[in-house]
Amino acid sequence: MDQAEAVRTPSSWVVVGLDNGGTCNNATVLDATGQFLVDNLVENPSRVLDGPESAVESLADAFTNILELTSTPLSLVRAVGLDTPGPASANGVISSKGATNFNQVSWHGFDIRGALEARLGLPVIYNNDANAAALYAHHRHFGTAALEMSSVAAIVGTGLGGGVVENGRVVKGTAGMAGELGHVQIPLHGVLEDDQPVPACNCGFAGDVEAIASLTGIKNNLLPYWLTRFPDHPLAGEPVGKAAKMLRGYGEKEDPLAMAVFGQQARAIGKLFTIAANFTDPAAYFLGGGVVEAAPHFRQWFLNTVRESTELRDEQAKAATFALVADLDMAGARGAAVAALDAVNTPVPR
Repeated sequence: MDQAEAVRTPSSWVVVGLDNGGTCNNATVLDATGQFLVDNLVENPSRVLDGPESAVESLADAFTNILELTSTPLSLVRAVGLDTPGPASANGVISSKGATNFNQVSWHGFDIRGALEARLGLPVIYNNDANAAALYAHHRHFGTAALEMSSVAAIVGTGLGGGVVENGRVVKGTAGMAGELGHVQIPLHGVLEDDQPVPACNCGFAGDVEAIASLTGIKNNLLPYWLTRFPDHPLAGEPVGKAAKMLRGYGEKEDPLAMAVFGQQARAIGKLFTIAANFTDPAAYFLGGGVVEAAPHFRQWFLNTVRESTELRDEQAKAATFALVADLDMAGARGAAVAALDAVNTPVPR
């Protein structure tokens, strides 16, 4: 387990946040006053490819290790927040069709929240990873005013995750599928070139945000088109999957092909936020994912392009802010912990 640089012993009860990913778990501890006890990434292998039993045990190891690292007695832990990649139900049951990190049959319909709760003997509060990151972005940005504010977040990764937060709480929906912003179909005028095919998403939709604003969208849709416009580009000689992962580096150098691709992504997210503006009228629009980890000048250009592509009324433009998700590599675990703290303070059905 990675060692934390700054650790302080809790003086009151705590909650633990666990972020489960395809490769690693990230863990944190949040005390009753809202202070995190670790300031950096603390990870252990997630072992999700070894199946549910191994993965749950690895989560239990992450829980034990973070308590040891922060010198936190088990008796002080009131609850555990857990997030995983979706799709999953609001109560943490993995989709019956599996998911990106849970493609083995043993994962289909598996109750990962319930299994971890039984293993730890503590209440476990579940969110998907994008919702957890959105929740942390919201609370980090608004601070003490978080419970009075609303926000929408788009998290750009292999797919496009999202989260809608109202009065400081994630909107989950009946089946836990609220905030699946990647699968919102958007108007494509002003996003695509006149001769560009309508992008198809792996979910079966055509013209949704994820088909454009995601690594998968770059690989399947955007890059194949733009390479026909730039046939002599260095990426034309690379396998398309590898080229898609290399593209951000070219974007940081303001390469014309890369800027065309990322410009389309930013405009697509702007179209999404325009829909959000007319549906939830949030106080903040957050952007997270790979672009946040890019060079500062590139991520600022991307955020500015998203902002310029979001059509707001004058009243909305004066009231709302656009910002990047802070502490992105820790945002999932921290958001999971925030949800657990909220559940302890104001219990509601999980």
